Amino acid sequence: MASKTDRVEELFHGVNRPARTIVSPEGVELTVRLASRGERMAAFALDMVFMIAAIVALYIIAVLLFFARVNIAVGLTLIFFLSFVIRNMYFLHFELAWQGRTPGKKICGIRVISRKGGELKPSSIIARNLMREVEFFLPAALAIGLRSEMGGWSALMTFGWSIGVTALPFFNRDRLRAGDFLGGTMVIMMPKRALLKDLSLQTSQTSGAAAENARYSFTQEQLAVYGSFELQVLEECLRRPQTAETDKLLGSICAKILRKIGYADTLPPHEIRRFLGDFYSAQRGTLERGQLFGHFKDDKTSR
Repeated sequence: MASKTDRVEELFHGVNRPARTIVSPEGVELTVRLASRGERMAAFALDMVFMIAAIVALYIIAVLLFFARVNIAVGLTLIFFLSFVIRNMYFLHFELAWQGRTPGKKICGIRVISRKGGELKPSSIIARNLMREVEFFLPAALAIGLRSEMGGWSALMTFGWSIGVTALPFFNRDRLRAGDFLGGTMVIMMPKRALLKDLSLQTSQTSGAAAENARYSFTQEQLAVYGSFELQVLEECLRRPQTAETDKLLGSICAKILRKIGYADTLPPHEIRRFLGDFYSAQRGTLERGQLFGHFKDDKTSR
C-alpha cells in the first residue's frame, strides 16, 4: 500500500512507481520505489559525460606537455594509464565510496541497493560493474573496431546481442539489467523532497501573528473530519506561489472545507489563505497530539 507521502506525490505529480518490499537483516520490512528506466538511462548518460570529460582533460594535458617539450613518451604512457584507470574504476569507485551512487545517480536521485535488503557488498558492486563491460563497452568496441572486418551476419549478430543485453531492463518487472541479476542488486529512487520550514510557522509569519493567536478557531469535531493525507494535500497547495491560479485553487478547497466541517461564517476572498493557514495549524496540532497517544488518522475515511 502506498504511503501518505506517495499518495500526495501521485495526486499532484502523477508519480506512480512500482513498489517492492525488502526485509532488512533486523527483520524489518521496508518498502522501496523502483527507479524508472529513463532515470537510469539519464544517470548513465551523465556518468559517461563526466568520465569522457575526465579522459579528454588528460589528453589536453598531454598536448600541453608536448608543447612544453616534456618527454612525450613518458607523458603519453602516464596519460594512457590514467585513462585506463578512469575508464575501469569510475563506476566501481563511486558506487563503493558513495554507497551505491555515482555522480549521475546522485543527480538523478537514484541509488543501488541489495535485493536481499542487507548491506550492499563490494562483491555485488564489482559483479554488476564487470557485467557493464559485456552489456555496453564490449559491444561498442566490437561495433567500432571490427566494423570493417566483420561480415554482414557477424555485424548483425553483434548488433542483436548488444541490443538484447542492453534492453534487458525492458523485459522484467524489476527493471534489472544483467549486472543486477549477477550482483543481486536493484536500483531504487531516493526521495528528493527537501525539509521545509513548518508551514504553521510560515503562515503565521506571513500574516504577522503568532500561531497561538490564530484568527479562526475550530472545534474538535470539525478537526476530526480530515486526516493526514488531506493535511498534506492542503500543505502542498499552501506552499505554491501566490498566483491567480493558486488563489482559485485555494478558493475551491476552502469552499469544500467550509461545507464539510459545517463552518457557518462566510469568508471574503482576501481571508481565504489566512483561514486555510489557521485550519492547517489546528489540524496538524490535533493529529500530532493524537499520535502521541497512538491514535493515527491516515485520511478522512479512517476511524
